[in-house]
Amino acid sequence: MAGSGAAAAAANARVIVSVFEKYQKERLQFVQTVADLASRESNIEALQAAGVMALLRPLLLDGVPAIQHAAALALGRLANYSADMADAVVDSDILPQLVYSLAEQNRFYKKAAAFVLRAVAKHSPELARSVVDSGALNALVSCLEEFDPGVKEAAAWALGYIARHNGDSNSVTFIAPLLANTDSKLRRQVCSALSQISKHSVDLAETVVDGEVFPGVLNCLKDSDGYVRKNAATLICEIAKHTPEVRQSIELNLAQLIVSSGGIAAVVDYVNESRGNAMLPGIMTLGYIAAFSETLALSVIVAKGVPPLTNALVSESEDHIKIGRHSPDHAKTLADNAVLPKLLHILTSAGGGDVGETGSDLKTKAKRALKCILEKTLHLEALEPLLDSSTPANILKYVVAQFAKILPNNVAARRAFVTSGGLQRIQEIANSLGRVGAAQTGAAGASEGAAGILNGTKIGEYIRVINECYPEEIVRYYSPGYSATLLDKIEEFSRAARGGSVTAMQSGSPASPAKPPVLSDQTSQQPSAVAV
Repeated sequence: MAGSGAAAAAANARVIVSVFEKYQKERLQFVQTVADLASRESNIEALQAAGVMALLRPLLLDGVPAIQHAAALALGRLANYSADMADAVVDSDILPQLVYSLAEQNRFYKKAAAFVLRAVAKHSPELARSVVDSGALNALVSCLEEFDPGVKEAAAWALGYIARHNGDSNSVTFIAPLLANTDSKLRRQVCSALSQISKHSVDLAETVVDGEVFPGVLNCLKDSDGYVRKNAATLICEIAKHTPEVRQSIELNLAQLIVSSGGIAAVVDYVNESRGNAMLPGIMTLGYIAAFSETLALSVIVAKGVPPLTNALVSESEDHIKIGRHSPDHAKTLADNAVLPKLLHILTSAGGGDVGETGSDLKTKAKRALKCILEKTLHLEALEPLLDSSTPANILKYVVAQFAKILPNNVAARRAFVTSGGLQRIQEIANSLGRVGAAQTGAAGASEGAAGILNGTKIGEYIRVINECYPEEIVRYYSPGYSATLLDKIEEFSRAARGGSVTAMQSGSPASPAKPPVLSDQTSQQPSAVAV
């Protein structure tokens, strides 16, 4: 009897265990199937309509780690789909459970939980604040100290998305040392997170610098992983970008720190070695540094930063040249690298195939760069290619203005300006602009309108200053239509001569042969003058 009772109890136990095992298998199969379905966007709305959030929430506390992991993965994919789904995760009070479990579970669950937090935070500042309010920051910072690089990467990634919307400096001291980690995927997210923190304010950028990211971030510019290089360049750019109008001493220190750490040479090498969109943060960094002061702009020039910027004008669709705004020497360096014609080409051709804000923004930047460089350029040979009637009038006036500044005080430049054809082009430009203005104002007589329409304009004043540097007959000689005027005078002279001969014949008095003039000794000693 006792033996049969024990056998019956054992059989009952097996039945009970099999029921629980079946239940566990069904739960695991269910949550894995949901996670798989959630990976396809076409299924998201149907899953939400079926009440998937309420079913997944208790599974986060399941006693089986595999079920917990699959539930977190499914929730992350749902939240990643849209802001509405992320709101549903927050409204279901799931975040506190995730944060609580981060300190208790295995590395697979921690990565999945960090993925959920990242997926929620990425959509908006409000959702990022919800993640912070759930206590996730401390939990994610703790994950940065985990041994597994994958957990560190997931935590840094989530912190980066939180920082994208809400700058937080508390995690910098934990994130910055990870720049030296050997795992490239982790370094990607570390650079990204630090750049997201730096972008918000000067104070946060200074906090990142105080985290001793230099020179470690410069080493990342040479990393074998392209994403690490680009994210490191973005981090340097975000540190360098803050405008000096806010707190000049700090920004100058930040820019100077980059220079003192060898940052310019490293960034120039990065730009030279990069292609496409990856070049942009490096180009912008050089522009931000050069914009701060004449000394820092000279540092960019000395580091041979102008040639890669010039090449970028030709091969890329962005322009951030700010070097030539400080002094004639800086502007001459840009002119020697043929920057001016390339900027003009961008201004006149960019946007031909581009539509919208991108093309317009590029034109605005090209115009601003041209204006700043032209106002400092004293290199006449660099200015002359732009001295053409095809140059847009809003740029041409700056070119003509520079000639008006230089020519009155430089004899050699005045002579070279004539021999190079510059004076002739000035007259052609005046005539062209005058005729356009006459047509627009309806002035009576094309020539009369062309003659006076530039009076009172800036470019008209600049042309007047240039013309006054030369004798009037020289200016007339190089003016359009002067040869036709001479031919008309010759024709009039010929007609007058023929008319005089006919009159003499009609009067019956033969024309007396011309007698050679008798020159007195005094006259013969004077050179004869021929009036034209």
